[in-house]
Amino acid sequence: MRLKGDFGAGYSVQNLRYIRQFFLGYPALLADRRIPHAMRGESVTPGQDKVPVIRHAPRGESWRPGYLHSNLSWTHYRTLLRVDKPEARAFYEIEAVKNNWSARELERQINSLLYERLALSRDKKGLMRLAVKGHDVQKPADAFKDPVVMEFLGLPESPRLVESELEEALINHLQTFLLELGKGFAFVARQQRLTLDGDHFYIDPVFYHITLKCYVIIDLKTGKLTHQDLGQLQLFVNYYDRECRTKGDNSTLGLILCADKNDAVVRYTLGPDQRKTIFAARYRMYLPSEAELRAELRREVEALAAPAKKEDEKRTRL
Repeated sequence: MRLKGDFGAGYSVQNLRYIRQFFLGYPALLADRRIPHAMRGESVTPGQDKVPVIRHAPRGESWRPGYLHSNLSWTHYRTLLRVDKPEARAFYEIEAVKNNWSARELERQINSLLYERLALSRDKKGLMRLAVKGHDVQKPADAFKDPVVMEFLGLPESPRLVESELEEALINHLQTFLLELGKGFAFVARQQRLTLDGDHFYIDPVFYHITLKCYVIIDLKTGKLTHQDLGQLQLFVNYYDRECRTKGDNSTLGLILCADKNDAVVRYTLGPDQRKTIFAARYRMYLPSEAELRAELRREVEALAAPAKKEDEKRTRL
């Protein structure tokens, strides 16, 4: 009550807990008794040693995670404080600033374990880059995450769902879908007809990745992934490479979004070269709990580690 009387509203017990947590979670703000502040034009007279100097958070290259940024509100920072890992919190700070996320979008990305999903296919150096540069796409595998969470569609996770309904919903929520796909994707076309000697095929959404400089074909499957699905996507990728790719474009990429997949089927259907351009990811129609997502990620890690483990065992026997 005394704090409210002295300084006005905003000093409830809950808010004081947040302030204390913020103080403990961002120790770098107290370095040299200088506190970068999100508000402009606030300062004290130089030489007042006992009073921290409050300055506007620097923009661009001079800003780094752990310091305040004018694009991040108090609500952003309260949300960021829920992330325990320093490297993960730094990643979300960078991404929120780079992509101008609202506090609600930041919360959604944290709840969907974006950092963990992107970290799945990265080595130790790749993990360090996530914490320093954010989602930095350097090769095709960096552009995709697994699973892809599409709770924003409002569709039930049902075996009766058909590809046309899923595609229609994605187009209707294209802006949010692009946020989930990640930085660099630009929409090109939908239901593009491909005719080969009288046989007609329809390609699901086609995108162009600005950073990788290549077309990205997304094939939607509401059931479990089959080797025939992979073969069809390879057909579409080959067609785009031969008929649509122009000078300056890199090899076309393909991504199958499916309800379920067998990683062994993917591994044995696609050769080493094909696995550099064809990818498969599960989609989820609801935002899973943290425990469910972590279980999903563990399964992916085990699937990725299985071939290497078998190879090591084979060498040991020899």
